Amino acid sequence: MKLNERSVAHYATCDSPPDKTGFLYKKGERNTAYHRRWFILKGNMLFYFEDRLSREPIGVIVLEGCTVELCESVEEFAFAIKFDCARARVYKMAAESQAGMESWVKALSRASFSYMRLVVQELERQLEDMQEAGAAAALQGRPRSGRKPLQQGNRPKATVPAGLAGPARSHHEEILLLPGNSKENGVAWSKPAALPNGYEGPPPSQASEHGANGPPPVPPRRRGTSALSTSSLENPVSPGTGCFARLHEWYGKEVADLRQEWLQSQ
Repeated sequence: MKLNERSVAHYATCDSPPDKTGFLYKKGERNTAYHRRWFILKGNMLFYFEDRLSREPIGVIVLEGCTVELCESVEEFAFAIKFDCARARVYKMAAESQAGMESWVKALSRASFSYMRLVVQELERQLEDMQEAGAAAALQGRPRSGRKPLQQGNRPKATVPAGLAGPARSHHEEILLLPGNSKENGVAWSKPAALPNGYEGPPPSQASEHGANGPPPVPPRRRGTSALSTSSLENPVSPGTGCFARLHEWYGKEVADLRQEWLQSQ
């Protein structure tokens, strides 16, 4: 790999923040002794200087296609940077402490772009799994469209007015609230059972009108004027007998008079 010397030197000393800095002991290629150098890690490039105040680096190591592992050496806390290609140089270094060695090994192992590529792929896979799980949870928790019709047992029932007490309460009309397909005024009235003999309370329709919780009664349908005409209840012979009791009394008297005339004729 060919690098521009000025560009590399500028990148090593520019104001961009480094990933890690510190002193390490580096074993020379020709002089096998360990020399104390100042190291700066930026991205996948490891620069080393003769001392901390040096303006230009004396070397650079490109951390691609390599492994960082511990090694045996005369120096304590030593590790090596090894490359996969043949005849590649092995860089041996040593830290000043156990914590420093572990910190440098971890930083150098994560500096390559190949490692970052694996991390990005793993994060993308986790993101896809989370998105799929969130979409599945949203589909399961989404409410169904439309309202479920009320069943017969779930329909609310109107309370029986307080005016109907005792046995007459069982004969009160049962009101079922319909969801919207009612026939008259939004309620359906079932046919009331016959009232028992001797019941003196108000009719169910009147009782529901005065009840605190009862709904208003359904107005009766209009009938023809001929059915409500009072003239149909009057006797053509004896007008003014619109009341049923008076009409019944008049017909009873007429029948009694006819029977008496028949007996006399015999």
